[in-house]
Amino acid sequence: MYVCICKGITEQDIKNSVVEGAASVRDLYRELALGSQCGKCVSFAQQVLGNELAKCAFYDAAAVA
Repeated sequence: MYVCICKGITEQDIKNSVVEGAASVRDLYRELALGSQCGKCVSFAQQVLGNELAKCAFYDAAAVA
């Protein structure tokens, strides 16, 4: 699903950025230019980013256990 229509950024693009180390909307702005035009995508991007970071934390915790 598209998160940012202006820049053509998808949920998968955000997921890939998280895998590569993105941990904030600022990181997504730097890597993907997310929110650099109209900015309407930022709140949904925060949700997607939060979900992906939570998944990473879950998998990291499971690996330690």
